[in-house]
Amino acid sequence: MHNRSMPTDNSRTAEAAPKPSTAESRLSLRQRFDAMRNLPPFLKQVWATSPALAVTSIGLRLIRALMPLATLYIGKLIIDEVVRLVGLGLPFDQLGDAWRDGMLNHLLWLLALEFGLAILSDLLGRLVGYADTLLSELFNNATSIRLMEHAATLDLEDFEDADLQDQLERARRQTMGRSNLMSLLFGQAQDTITVISLAAGLVVYAPWLIVLLAVALVPAFLGESHFNTQGYSLNFRWTPERRQLEYLRQAGASVETAKEVKIFNLNRFLIDRYRDLANKFYLANRQLARQRAFWGTLLAALGTMGYYAAYGYIAWRTVRGDFSIGDLTFLAGSFQRLRQLLEGLLAGFSQVASQALYLDDLFSFFEVQPEIVSPPHPVAFPRPICRGFVFEGVGFRYPGAERWAVRELSFELRAGEVLALVGENGAGKTTLVKLLARLYDPDEGRILLDGHDLRDYDIDELRANIGVIFQDFVRYHLTAGENIGMGQVEFIGDGERIRRAAERGMADEVVATLPHGYDQLIGRRFHTGLDLSGGQWQKIAIARAYMRDAQVMILDEPTAALDARSEFEVFQRFKELSDDRTAVLISHRFSSVRMADRILVLDQGKVEASGTHEQLMAQGGRYAELFELQAAGYR
Repeated sequence: MHNRSMPTDNSRTAEAAPKPSTAESRLSLRQRFDAMRNLPPFLKQVWATSPALAVTSIGLRLIRALMPLATLYIGKLIIDEVVRLVGLGLPFDQLGDAWRDGMLNHLLWLLALEFGLAILSDLLGRLVGYADTLLSELFNNATSIRLMEHAATLDLEDFEDADLQDQLERARRQTMGRSNLMSLLFGQAQDTITVISLAAGLVVYAPWLIVLLAVALVPAFLGESHFNTQGYSLNFRWTPERRQLEYLRQAGASVETAKEVKIFNLNRFLIDRYRDLANKFYLANRQLARQRAFWGTLLAALGTMGYYAAYGYIAWRTVRGDFSIGDLTFLAGSFQRLRQLLEGLLAGFSQVASQALYLDDLFSFFEVQPEIVSPPHPVAFPRPICRGFVFEGVGFRYPGAERWAVRELSFELRAGEVLALVGENGAGKTTLVKLLARLYDPDEGRILLDGHDLRDYDIDELRANIGVIFQDFVRYHLTAGENIGMGQVEFIGDGERIRRAAERGMADEVVATLPHGYDQLIGRRFHTGLDLSGGQWQKIAIARAYMRDAQVMILDEPTAALDARSEFEVFQRFKELSDDRTAVLISHRFSSVRMADRILVLDQGKVEASGTHEQLMAQGGRYAELFELQAAGYR
């Protein structure tokens, strides 16, 4: 059994590229190149998103890659033709005379060809942009869906672990931030083909010029690569602080916090806290930006020196008569274009390597695997449950906690029984419910259902037979009907089932007050939404539990916002509707729990007493003490 009280960072993920620690600011060269292993699966995902658009984008880029060489060569021919015509000394005073004579036909055809190439190049560029835009949008959507699908498979523990929350935050950012990598990679391929074509032309004239240019650009590439990696390391280290910034931004400007922010005048405190944290992040970024600007300028100057050395050599060869004016134009244009492309390729490669590191954030999240899974050959779920649940020496503590939430917990929850859980805060009531729904697995002992360990059942089937409403239920900013239908989402369009669930949960009286009934959008997040009181929200949430035709019903203090009469009515209805079901209810109001068939008193994660209300009062233990304390408050 995996001990969840011990650190689990390494045990929960497959082996991934090493990450910089919070004390590190640099990644090794090996780590940078290791991250390149993320490119093949990334491209595979891009291809799977839309093969047709991927082929279109790549095909158009291949054609466009040859356009610069063709354009430069046509330009060379045009200049040579102009020089030839000037050398002939033709006696044409008017353009019309030259046109009628036909001496300009070849020049005009060359000009028309270059014009056509310019139009075609522009058209290809727009088509490439169109294909990339569509493919990027589809890729963003597909990756976001994959992220949500994978997150749905993870354990509750994953969402309560701060390190994994940081990892999820980085992964969430990458779902929208990596689509430009696709265009970058495709553009790199296009530029590589253009470089090869231009280099082939230069080799004919002066092969060593290419070597000079490449060597001159290496320092700038190394500098760009270094600072891209530094930028990634900075963002990685600051992930917790970025989450804090997002939290402060949300807390300082949201409908959920607006009342307390105004009443307690918290706006200045939240703004100051945000400003201090944001300023620290700004200063760290500014320092990196300054270093990048200084060294980038210095290293880029070396590339410029190499270019002008080559350019001077070409000019000298032209003066000597080795090259024609057209050759000079072609070579100078090719060399300048080649320099720009090589700079772009080297910088692009550095960016690819940097973004591959960010991809590692995304893919490493996908490598996180849940521990709570269904067995390969699950036992058939009992229909109906015959004997019930048995806790045998169950112990559990939350990851990183020293104190056990529950320990040596042994009791029975019989089929068809309504069991109430009572205890002070921290006694282990909600933890017990989470274990029962297998949101967690015990660290010690086991939980049996009809004689089989809960881990022997299919997890989806187990949870489909358990209806739970927690005290911190979710308020979905959807219609009232959809809020109730979320309890059994496959029937969210079944209006009759939703109405029956609302009647059972006493939410029908809430819906009756809404202008559009079950079609009314509730919550203040959207323009047409209508907010509800806390008690109304709770009745909607309780109705959500009744959507599910579950064999086990659990109410974990979901009535805290209801007055005593309303809570009693809700639990009375709960008792009536639980005649043929196993049920668990948690409440601090003893007037409600006393209607249970049996009451379990928990203290510090252990069962202190068990019995009916009358039996527990007769024993005079903690239950009687808590009951008298509460009763005294009503006298």
